[in-house]
Amino acid sequence: MSKLKVIPEKSLTNNSRIVGLLAQLEKINTESTESDTARYVTSKILHLAQSQEKTRREMTAKGSTGMEVLLSTLENTKDLQTTLNILSILVELVSAGGGRRASFLVSKGGSQILLQLLMNASKESPLNEELMMQIHSILAKIGPKDKKFGVKARINGALNITLNLVKQNLQNHRLVLPCLQLLRVYSANSVNSVSLGKNGVVELMFKIIGPFSKKNSSLMKVALDTLAALLKSKTNARRAVDRGYVQVLLTIYVDWHRHDNRHRNMLIRKGILQSLKSVTSIKLGRKAFIDANGMKILYNTSQECLAVRTLDPLVNTSSLIMRKCFPKNRLPLPTIKSSFHFQLPVIPVTGPVAQLYSLPPEVDDVVDESDDNDDIDLEAENETENEDDLDKNFKNDDIETDINKLKPQQEPGRTIEELKMYEHLFPELVDDFQDYDLISREPKAFVFEGKVRGPIVVPTAGEEASGNSSNLRKGIVMKATVSPKGDEDNKKPACVDLAKEDIKDNDRTLQQQLGGDQNRTISSGHGLNNDIVKALDRITLQNIPSQTAPGFTAGMKKDYSLPVTALMCANACSHVATCGNVLFEGRTVQLGKLCCTGVETEDDEDTESTASVEQALVEVPDGPTLHDSDLYIEIVKSTKSVPEYSEVAYPDYFGHIPPPFKEPILERPYGVQRTKIAQDIERLIHQSDIIDRVVYDLDNPNYTTPEDGDILKFNSKFESGNLRKVIQIRKNEYDLILNSDINSNHYHQWFYFEVSGMRPSIAYRFNIINCEKSNSQFNYGMQPLMYSVQEALNARPWWIRVGTDICYYKNHFSRSSIAAGGQKGKSYYTITFTVIFPHKDDVCYFAYHYPYTYSTLQMHLQKLETAHNPQQIYFRKDVLCETLSGNSCPLVTITAMPESNYYEHICQFRNRPYVFLSARVHPGETNASWVMKGTLEYLMSNNPTAQSLRESYIFKIVPMLNPDGVINGNHRCSLSGEDLNRQWQSPNPDLHPTIYHAKGLLQYLAAVKRLPLVYCDYHGHSRKKNVFMYGCSIKETVWHTNDNAASCDVVEDVGYRTLPKILSHIAPAFCMSSCSFVVEKSKESTARVVVWREIGVQRSYTMESTLCGCDQGKYKGLQIGTRELEEMGAKFCVGLLRLKRLTSPLEYNLPSSLLDFENDLIDSSCKVTSPTTYVLDEDEPRFLEEVDYSAESNDELDIELAENAGDYEPSAQEEVLSDSELSRTYLP
Repeated sequence: MSKLKVIPEKSLTNNSRIVGLLAQLEKINTESTESDTARYVTSKILHLAQSQEKTRREMTAKGSTGMEVLLSTLENTKDLQTTLNILSILVELVSAGGGRRASFLVSKGGSQILLQLLMNASKESPLNEELMMQIHSILAKIGPKDKKFGVKARINGALNITLNLVKQNLQNHRLVLPCLQLLRVYSANSVNSVSLGKNGVVELMFKIIGPFSKKNSSLMKVALDTLAALLKSKTNARRAVDRGYVQVLLTIYVDWHRHDNRHRNMLIRKGILQSLKSVTSIKLGRKAFIDANGMKILYNTSQECLAVRTLDPLVNTSSLIMRKCFPKNRLPLPTIKSSFHFQLPVIPVTGPVAQLYSLPPEVDDVVDESDDNDDIDLEAENETENEDDLDKNFKNDDIETDINKLKPQQEPGRTIEELKMYEHLFPELVDDFQDYDLISREPKAFVFEGKVRGPIVVPTAGEEASGNSSNLRKGIVMKATVSPKGDEDNKKPACVDLAKEDIKDNDRTLQQQLGGDQNRTISSGHGLNNDIVKALDRITLQNIPSQTAPGFTAGMKKDYSLPVTALMCANACSHVATCGNVLFEGRTVQLGKLCCTGVETEDDEDTESTASVEQALVEVPDGPTLHDSDLYIEIVKSTKSVPEYSEVAYPDYFGHIPPPFKEPILERPYGVQRTKIAQDIERLIHQSDIIDRVVYDLDNPNYTTPEDGDILKFNSKFESGNLRKVIQIRKNEYDLILNSDINSNHYHQWFYFEVSGMRPSIAYRFNIINCEKSNSQFNYGMQPLMYSVQEALNARPWWIRVGTDICYYKNHFSRSSIAAGGQKGKSYYTITFTVIFPHKDDVCYFAYHYPYTYSTLQMHLQKLETAHNPQQIYFRKDVLCETLSGNSCPLVTITAMPESNYYEHICQFRNRPYVFLSARVHPGETNASWVMKGTLEYLMSNNPTAQSLRESYIFKIVPMLNPDGVINGNHRCSLSGEDLNRQWQSPNPDLHPTIYHAKGLLQYLAAVKRLPLVYCDYHGHSRKKNVFMYGCSIKETVWHTNDNAASCDVVEDVGYRTLPKILSHIAPAFCMSSCSFVVEKSKESTARVVVWREIGVQRSYTMESTLCGCDQGKYKGLQIGTRELEEMGAKFCVGLLRLKRLTSPLEYNLPSSLLDFENDLIDSSCKVTSPTTYVLDEDEPRFLEEVDYSAESNDELDIELAENAGDYEPSAQEEVLSDSELSRTYLP
């Protein structure tokens, strides 16, 4: 077979004309012949370079010696014309070839030769203008490509040569232009910039720039670019402020803005703004800008530019300057510490909590704007002369490089005697099941004991206090409270004003509905009059006499042909009297207020949506309905919160079912952020338009909400609620401030609050003004969640994504660096969104993500426990420990019961490998609980694969590692004020009991040689899309340190990749390319790393679920919902079963009908990609508009900076092993 011959570029060059000329020139150099010949040859080369791209390409081709010959001639010749010819050739070469040819010239030593030529030419008298122009032109082009150019120029004394040339030839624009271009390059080096400033360069620039003129616009443009570069030096910026140049720049800008009607000089206008942007980087510059009325000037000019899309760069730069100069304010709070205080049993000696307790009380009242060193200019001292470092490959210092630290080393931590305290939590290892009736029989189906599922309703105080479901009545309450003592007024019949005929009609309709005609709906047209509303407003849920009115139905609508499991078990709450009696030692539990206009009747059009509900929910797996409103109230009574909450949020009481429609990722309107920022800037410019009225305040217990009819009412005094203060800014705009985590002064992100008193068809803007992360998925299509009580009463009990004009940006509120614990980031960020409410006087709830409270978990676990078949499923719910505030931390054990109490079956039961799962260590990551719910429901289901899974593993599950944080509405911490996922290395039993004992369980398993096959901690991720995993690998970590030799020496079982690969095949939301297996120093005390390193679990993972949505697979372009999250939890279980088949194929015999069950589950088109992508904290593309996301975030713990690492490609052998792992099967 003949191979295609590739002719090397060099052989082409040998035949070309240019080679002969270059060879001739080289000969002239060596022989030192007459200059006339050199002049002739160089002119010929110049002619060819000017006329033929081929010539230019050949001279700069790899292997060509043309550039060396030219530079050598330039260095040695004394002939002016030859020098000019060569300089012209070089200009031609670098002008046409882009950056590559300029870099090629630099690599051949061109910078140094040309700088030396500049030095020599400057000594001649008179100066040759043409020579100076050529030298400056070419240096300006190649300077940016030379990393050491600034240093070389300074050492050669070139700075003053160029500067003096400009000073002496100000009217010679042809010469000044290339000199200014070179000054701009010099100024990129901060030491040079300071040096030039001392020699009067700033003043010189202001002699060149000036008001609008049609002449010399190119000179003006270059002068402004040079000035902007010079003013980045704080010394030069101060010099400009001292000479009043800020006012001059603003005046010039306004003049150009007014006269440049055709927008032909936009670059000049932007150059002025860039200079303003540079000078306002120091505090003095910002003050001068404000004093010169700069805010109003730039605001007005930018508003006038909005109509012309091509002027967007001016609008965006103006916006950045105004945001920077907006006076920093402290948050309008008495303290940025949490409103709630919890006294810790012990105060840590070090760490953020220790710092918080040692701070003086007034420290967070300070606004710190000292972002520049006004007294000492450290720039020259800090100058990095060796700038080669900037061009090196990115190196992340957070990646662990010590192989000895990376190698897992099982550390018992505690003695066997100490670990015996956990024996009672592992009864499955010792139980002989002699007292159990284990005779095989048909599996018992999941059933509800005497519960009738009906419409989603709220209990009425007037209902009979009877548990008999046959006497079920439906109704609604406007406000239901649990009173500690009886109230005579409350014993009156609740519905006395309703006509008996109406009651009978409604009752008859209900009976028909529950009887034969299942497709008809209840559609009562009766609203509630004001008297009833007032009467119901006084009703309590306590001491209800049995002879009260039977209740009524209003506007309920539900299709009873829905699968039973798809409906919530509201059970109509017929025996609401159970909510009575004194709770919490004298406190009351009450439901939040309901909408005050009754329930709106439904139109016939809704039958279509009801049908779609049915269609969408048919796929819900068979299993128990876990929501029970009565049970929820009972559990809330024993839940202990720091603020001693007495109210229950309606969404938690009603429950949530996934909506029957898809919710796409929101498209971001162009320019939405700058519009919002402009409205914020208007607050400063038009202060008289701002209402500034407090309408909700947790810090003031005596505060009463204004009774103005147009003001929204807010509330967050319920479990997991978080809203601290609300200020009305404009008629329909409110600033919202979130509460810090308890015993902390930051971590604001999670919110959950109630809003009422709204009017329909009005756009309300909400600004949450004290967020801390430097970016958010709210910028990339995520919407907040809203739950409408009115909609729930109309049989739509679900959280939905709402809001338009959503963006997330840095605002003008800040705190002192002392209050921030010495962290760099001092600015807060705003989440802003606009909502139009569908109903008048509704009660709506807003949340960061789908809420999942501690009481909800306890309710779900209790329902699972009562509904399971004890002959089929081994289910235990134990208390791992008590939290700091006295709540129990549940521990769940799930596996299959042994077939019999014969020895062989008991042995098989006890020898099943363990899988250890945990979730919700961070309270704000509620999606982790929904994934865990999916896992728990799947493990407890009648699905045959679930039974196989139970027969394969023993599951130890801690579904909520941070109950106190969840209950009290924290975002990240427990009551100790610390991130519990940074305490696994050495947890304190007094401050971190759940972590201490969860780690103790794992240490116990290690001590008894029952190491879990898999450990997985469920989390949520606020900055990335999809679901993905972080694991631990020595080899991949070492590979990312660029120490390839070391990584080649590491021998490692790559089984850690198997489970993520399986999930990428079977779970639509899972994305393998987002997974990472790098171990970072900052994560060394997380559960994932400690369980891998200290306990010795190879498959130790964090599974991260997006708060936003997916950008790949079946759910691409959709926001994630609870259905998808629960599905992920179920698919995780399926993945574990497939993992079992891969790791133990000989001992794991599935029935033939189930052998390939997972093939039926592969409905995702997402492909496994073996590389792991290294992504910095901004993993999203930039917007069309310029966004100022400087990394001033205080939440560096949550910036998963190195969680996505590099492009590690396992070897072919590793790939085979990780797919089949047959070489590592557990053979006897």
